[in-house]
Amino acid sequence: MESPRQAGIDPAETTLVAESREVPDASFRAFLAGREAPRVHWAAPDGLEVVGAGEAVRLNGDGSERFGTVRDAAEATFGDAPIPDGAARPRFFGGAAFHDDHEPASPWEGFPPATFVLPRVQLVRTDDATQLTVVRADGDRDALEHDIGRIAEDIADLPAMRPVGDPPGVVASRRTTTEAEWTESIEAAVERIEAGELRKVVLAVALAVTLEEAVTIPDTLERLRRSYPDCFRFLVQPTDEAGFFGVPPERLVRLDGRHARTEALAGTVARGETPEEDAALADSLRSSEKLQHEQALVAEAIEDHLAPMGAVSVGEQGVRKLATVQHLHTPIEADLDDDRHVLDLVEALHPTPAVGGMPPETAERVIRETETFERGWYASPVGWFDADGDGEFAVAIRAAVAGGRRATLFGGNGIVADSDPAAEWEEVVMKFEPILAALEAE
Repeated sequence: MESPRQAGIDPAETTLVAESREVPDASFRAFLAGREAPRVHWAAPDGLEVVGAGEAVRLNGDGSERFGTVRDAAEATFGDAPIPDGAARPRFFGGAAFHDDHEPASPWEGFPPATFVLPRVQLVRTDDATQLTVVRADGDRDALEHDIGRIAEDIADLPAMRPVGDPPGVVASRRTTTEAEWTESIEAAVERIEAGELRKVVLAVALAVTLEEAVTIPDTLERLRRSYPDCFRFLVQPTDEAGFFGVPPERLVRLDGRHARTEALAGTVARGETPEEDAALADSLRSSEKLQHEQALVAEAIEDHLAPMGAVSVGEQGVRKLATVQHLHTPIEADLDDDRHVLDLVEALHPTPAVGGMPPETAERVIRETETFERGWYASPVGWFDADGDGEFAVAIRAAVAGGRRATLFGGNGIVADSDPAAEWEEVVMKFEPILAALEAE
């Protein structure tokens, strides 16, 4: 089993060496179960699936420059190191807290304002093959050759499939905000919107859950995969104490060279029990002045943030249907004028009005004044980047932080001028359902 290295490595004193090889397909859940933190998992709807464990390099950042700090340190770390390319290339995985002055308090112990890990061991599954990549930060190629041989043998011993254990079961749950408090906060936000101080603000609630048994996060993610195959799946687990995981439907940004892809996703209704009811609910999304306004604010803000970097094109609005809800969705792409790091785009876009509000500074102040819990990494950017600065990030919603017999789930709603507190309460409670269902005993 790989022991994680301590954080605080000086990138200037790091000499990366890495090697990859094809290995027999193995259960990624079995791989994660046999390795200590840090552990990461990333799966995109387009087919890329990666798991990683151990720590070759960890990069942290804080304050308003946290993304730039990580970007600069990563560029120094990679340098001109001869590393594998293609699907097997080494990647940093991680993310950041919603607020840049985040301090790791319960339930967010071990989660700083921003942290990214270059795993010692990475497995990548594509349509063609499964690739193992092993990384060392000390430049020792002889040791690397020994490592990858030994680890490849360990991977070959893993089962191709691993049974999914039973859900841990929910003993008790408690919302951190009562419905009366929620109603009061919505009414106060609407007053500020009507006064012209705000255009939109996203307010969230947390659900503190006590579990019957200790949670096994990889198994929980597998249950989520079966229910939400069209969503991203992620796990960021800096320590053995707790992991942050989820199935967000929304891409924050993907960068390939100078081509960026993102999307506006806002406005939510339930799925119908019949095809006719489902279609009627989708039509209600399209015809709702409130939801169309909410979604337009998100698309407008994304376009405004990307426009200084290049030519932006906004696609046709549609409806994205998930297992329990459906959303208004608008694809957005940009061809950048210059080379950029994906973290530059993350910094420019976070937080989108889909999880923050407009204007951003006022919305953030209202969120801080209103919410009765610590957002931590909820609604934050999570994802990966490589040596070229390419990468992909999702918006960490439909997510929970969990460890042992406790979990904290999160849900938020966009509040605009004609928001109704009772309707918003019903909608925000619905957003706990994906994670809660994966935890509850069958």
